[in-house]
Amino acid sequence: MSDFNAESAPALIKPPLSALGDQIAQVMSDMPFAQLCQMRFALEDGQMVGRIDNHAGLIGNPHFKILHGGVAATLLDTIGGLASMFEIYRRDIGTFDEQRQRVQRIATTDLRIDYLAPGRGTAFVATAEIIRMGRKGCTTRMLMVNQDGTLIAHGMASYTY
Repeated sequence: MSDFNAESAPALIKPPLSALGDQIAQVMSDMPFAQLCQMRFALEDGQMVGRIDNHAGLIGNPHFKILHGGVAATLLDTIGGLASMFEIYRRDIGTFDEQRQRVQRIATTDLRIDYLAPGRGTAFVATAEIIRMGRKGCTTRMLMVNQDGTLIAHGMASYTY
């Protein structure tokens, strides 16, 4: 991971895209709720990826040992937001300072999650793709699979910035 810190960079110098991706992934990984759930985010091969290992604190149905739906929703929402942030930098529209301001303002305006299979597994991975990117917001599609590649949930979300 890069030691670059966007907050202390001069407004006119844009760091490498990979450094920005690493930094925003680390910021999300450091969020208190992400740490509580032990969620980890990273830029892998140009795509934001979220990971979470299943543990007792994440179980919603103790009888069947199924991941709580709220954990899946949080992982999907967060990876959608991260993908949106990264896309703002990737498209490179406006000044770096304007891009930073958009990234800092990102907020979820609509979130839909479809649970397709019980949340069984030891680990889960979430990815997102940008469906539409506009001047004031974007729409993403997110997927969450378990360690075997079984599709557990997918979602669509809109973010404003």
